Amino acid sequence: MKTAILLFPGFTTLDAVGPFETLARLSGAETSFVAERPGPVPNDNGRLTLVAEASLDDVPRPDIVVVPGGPTGNLPLKPGPVRDWLKAADETSTWTTSVCTGSLILGAAGLLEGRRATSHWLYLDDLAGYGADTTGERVVTDGKYVTAAGVSSGIDMGLTLVGRIEGDRAAQSVQLMIEYDPQPPYDAGSPEKAPADLVAEWREIRGKA
Repeated sequence: MKTAILLFPGFTTLDAVGPFETLARLSGAETSFVAERPGPVPNDNGRLTLVAEASLDDVPRPDIVVVPGGPTGNLPLKPGPVRDWLKAADETSTWTTSVCTGSLILGAAGLLEGRRATSHWLYLDDLAGYGADTTGERVVTDGKYVTAAGVSSGIDMGLTLVGRIEGDRAAQSVQLMIEYDPQPPYDAGSPEKAPADLVAEWREIRGKA
């Protein structure tokens, strides 16, 4: 099972690492970070890098495609190598997935039109602009397309895929071994739960971005 996790300058770290920690535990997994060219790729604050072991051309037919997100100004949304690779890889992939604003990258490549999909809650309208049927659910599966909401939900997406591929017990084993047992100190992880004024503040910041 070959999994290719896309990297691009300015990606959000957990968007890529969360799925890696789950999907790399599949039986016979071959999990690699890929980018336009091999080498270090900086994250969205420039303080951490991940190393792409392979170029896009080196991994043309992965079984699983994982597209992380990042600040929208960093996303490879325009025609170019990333879009070309995604469209070609999607033709043969078993699963095409995204985390957070990574769904905008899939949308820009024309892969989510008419499909149910999710993204970070601040960017659902942007995703709808690419023709997706948006929902605020944490993980959304539509055929072979699996999209996850903001950042931390990439772990949930990875566990969902492990369950679909190898069964519930395998997914439970992965969850146990990474001790994924969320008990956050605050119940503010969604716009429905967070203080209304805080949600409004971030919507205003987003509107000015």
